[in-house]
Amino acid sequence: MAKKPVTFKSTLAFPNRAIAHFYSRIEQQRQILQYIRAVLPEALAKQARYCVINDKKLLIYTDSAAWASQLRFYSKAIIAAIAPIARESVTIMQVKILTEQKSPDKQPVRKVNIPSPEKIEIIRKQGLNAPDDHLKQALLKLSATLRRLSGDAG
Repeated sequence: MAKKPVTFKSTLAFPNRAIAHFYSRIEQQRQILQYIRAVLPEALAKQARYCVINDKKLLIYTDSAAWASQLRFYSKAIIAAIAPIARESVTIMQVKILTEQKSPDKQPVRKVNIPSPEKIEIIRKQGLNAPDDHLKQALLKLSATLRRLSGDAG
């Protein structure tokens, strides 16, 4: 008798209630966002990016504080519009602002702020007239470094 070949099932072939639950939540959020956008004026509807219902709170995400304040004016109309399709009763609406996530490896480039040649000359003159020898050396060294960084050879 010939052996039956072993069949391999992919992980997606097994019933997974967790994934189905997440897909249903995503679909619900998409529908709620459509209802929200239908209530809002066209220009403002484009600014409502995402929404989530958490407990009895509706969170709407937008790009800027200006759009967030405009969305807050429509809170009663939005809550009334989503009431028929929301699984939970919503009593509070909050608007959150999306921010760019900065990666830690991309540090901002710092620009050197070099004083004007007149101020560099003032530092040099103060160094020449300084009573303390350590202060005199430090100010002369600072003025020479600043002159070099500013590209002034004279």
